[in-house]
Amino acid sequence: MKQTILKYGTYGLITGFIIFTLHLVIGIDNFDYSTNEILGYTSILLSLSFIYFGIKHYRDHVNKGVISLGKAIIIGLMISILVAIGIAISDFIYTKFINPSFFSDYQKMLIEEGRGDETFEMTSTIGALFMLALVTVIGFIISLISGLILQRK
Repeated sequence: MKQTILKYGTYGLITGFIIFTLHLVIGIDNFDYSTNEILGYTSILLSLSFIYFGIKHYRDHVNKGVISLGKAIIIGLMISILVAIGIAISDFIYTKFINPSFFSDYQKMLIEEGRGDETFEMTSTIGALFMLALVTVIGFIISLISGLILQRK
């Protein structure tokens, strides 16, 4: 199980890091915040697709065609944590070094559109931790769905 988690988790981590970084670096000047948000969620879902393949690989090649829902969720959740780490690192690097004014610019846009009356001091570390939690939660949901699809007793 550990080998499968490390293999597919590393694939997802690298994919998440590269795609998320590319979308941030290329998209921030070329698209509005709404489009970038869609691109961000798309890159998260693409990176988390390795959960399904990891569970399937474990079921078919390691566990003789059998997997319980619980084990599938554990494998998927562990893969999603690795993916979340890659995306959180990407987010931290982008907001800390590449575009340190990202959060203040985003807050100004929200205020201008009337959607951000309250101010909240967002830092690169808090943003990265938020991304870590967000990707892990989405990964849990994908793990549950994949486990339900792939479970065999």
